[in-house]
This record gives sequence, structure tokens and C-alpha cells, in this order.
Amino acid sequence: MKPKILKIVIAGGGTGGHIFPGVAIAEEFLKRGKAEILFVGTGNRMEKEVLGGLGFPLRPIRVAGFKGKGPLKVVHSLLKLPASLWESFRILQAFAPRLVIGVGGYSSGPVVLMARLMGIRTAVAEQNALPGLTNRILGRFADRIFLTYGETRKWFAPEKSFVTGNPVRAAFLEAKEAPGREGPFTILIFGGSQGARSINRTLAGTLPYFKDMQLDLRIIHQTGKDDLPYVADIYSTYGIKAEVRPFIEDMVSAYRQADLVICRAGATSIAELTVLGKAAILIPFPFAVDDHQRKNAAALAEAGAAVVMDERDLEGKEMAETIAGFYHDRELLREMERKSAALGNVRAAADIVDNCLALLDEVI
Repeated sequence: MKPKILKIVIAGGGTGGHIFPGVAIAEEFLKRGKAEILFVGTGNRMEKEVLGGLGFPLRPIRVAGFKGKGPLKVVHSLLKLPASLWESFRILQAFAPRLVIGVGGYSSGPVVLMARLMGIRTAVAEQNALPGLTNRILGRFADRIFLTYGETRKWFAPEKSFVTGNPVRAAFLEAKEAPGREGPFTILIFGGSQGARSINRTLAGTLPYFKDMQLDLRIIHQTGKDDLPYVADIYSTYGIKAEVRPFIEDMVSAYRQADLVICRAGATSIAELTVLGKAAILIPFPFAVDDHQRKNAAALAEAGAAVVMDERDLEGKEMAETIAGFYHDRELLREMERKSAALGNVRAAADIVDNCLALLDEVI
């Protein structure tokens, strides 16, 4: 008799902040035994590249978000809803999963909702301190809600809400035990999977102030495609050692080499920082929906695990002074690393899978 295969649909995506927690959960299910995972998302380029590169099948649905959109775009998004529900029904009927997990992003909405209507067990994972609109709606119907922050409980029914932390990929958990760093003071800079022009320009403006540590400084900088030539030329002009890339495929290696990380405050970046125990300067994206990145960053800053800088007031000199403070005071940097590591939850994916299996009363 062949072992039973547990079929799971992971719905959502659109950005790395939703895709990568889904991958982490999928990896944990596969590690347990006989599981088959299907991702359902928007089918955008990032989803195809990331999930295809990892060998996960992806089925797209036609869907669009409407939070923060103008009236015409809201109407356009609503008109897509019947088609997205029908497509979700067809996918779920063909794949016949035991469980559907929504990991955020508007593509998770129709899939989780249709699963509920079809009598399939459902769960949602909320990465941010302030939950997105899709998860606030789905939380009313889902069997389980997995939260990153305890303060988010107030948005959901307490009897089905569990604070697990934000799951990170297995490669990050393995890197946690990596040997210590050597060599020059290394700064990892990135603004999300597509880069961030404002961060790129501000960091370029810091370089004239680095003369006293220029020979002992190394930069790893993810710029996005458009800013690559400009940023590379600036580093060359000031004679600073820099690895400038449009996109960093091996983020685990980049994190491992970094003494300091400068990045946005997306939930996945924060989960990775804390699991690896990295000190960070966080620059929340000021136009994030419901300003959720600022709330994510505040949680780390209050714990002494990061410094938060406001993009609207950001200047090259101020950033350079902050970086120089860490460069000259390594004990301050190490203390911030310890506080960051104390916030990291290495069992997030495992706890989510344990809870899902208990929900299904399934052992794999």
C-alpha cells in the first residue's frame, strides 16, 4: 500500500514578502514526508522565477487588488473577481487539496474563499504587525490564523489565532550556525527584490563622507536593473570596493558576509534579519499599504535590534554618520546583533506545519 500523499495549496504572492514565507512553509511540509505542494498566484515574473527555480508548480489566476486604488481601478478589480473565483474552483477541483494556506497578497483571497465554500480546510499567514485587508477578510472564514506579532491578535478571533513568527526558508536556518565573519567591514544594501531608487541615491550620497574608513569598507548592493550603472559608477569614482548587482540570487550568502544591513522594513526581510541575528538600519517604504512597514520597523527599534530612519528626511551625511557610528563601535554593533537574534523565531515554519497537521489530524 502506497503512503498517503497530503496535497497542500499555498495561495498568494506577487512580492517576495508573500512568496518566500509560502516557500518556507512548503519546504517544511516536504521535509516531513509525503506531501505535494501547488502554488496559486498572479503568475507574475517574480513568482515564475522563484518558484520555478525551486521546482514548485504554479497556477495563475486573474486577479487584481483594490486597496488604495482609484474608483476606476476598483471597479476593474471587482469585475475580475467572478473569473478569479471560477479559476480558483477549477484549480481546487482538479488538484483536490486537503488544506489551502493563504500567505497574503490579493491572489490569496479568491482561492481561500473558494476553498472554504468547497469544504476544504483553510489557514492564513499574516506577516505584518498591521494585517492586510485580504487577510482581515479571510480571517473571518479561515480555520487557522498564523501571526508574526502578538499585537496582531486583536484583529482576529483569539480561539483560532496563533503567534508563530514569520517563517523563513530552510537555507536561512542552516546559515544561522555559520562561522563568524572576517575581512573588511561589510554592508549589505537592498531595497526589496526590485531595488529602491531612493535608497540607492541616498547611499550614493554617503560616499564622500567615508574617507577615514574607505580602505576597510566593502559594499554588497542590490540596486534593481535601472540603477545599476549609476550606482556602480559612483562606487568606482570614490574607490570603494563594491559588489553591485541588479538582483542577489543568493541572499543567504550576502547576509552571512554582512556586518550591517540597510534595507526596507518588509516582514520577510525582518524575519530573515532576526533569524540570522543581523544589525540593521531600516528605511520603511513610506507608501506601503496602511504604512505597515513603519509598524514592522518600530517593533525592532523598540527592542534595540535596529535603527529606523525616515526616508522623507534622509540625507547622505546623516546616513554616513549612523554607519560610521557602528563602524567605530563594534561592541554596539554586537549588542544590536544579540538583540536581533533574540527576536528571531527559527521554529516558525515548523510550528505552522505542526498546527496544520493537527487541524487535519494527519501524520506524515
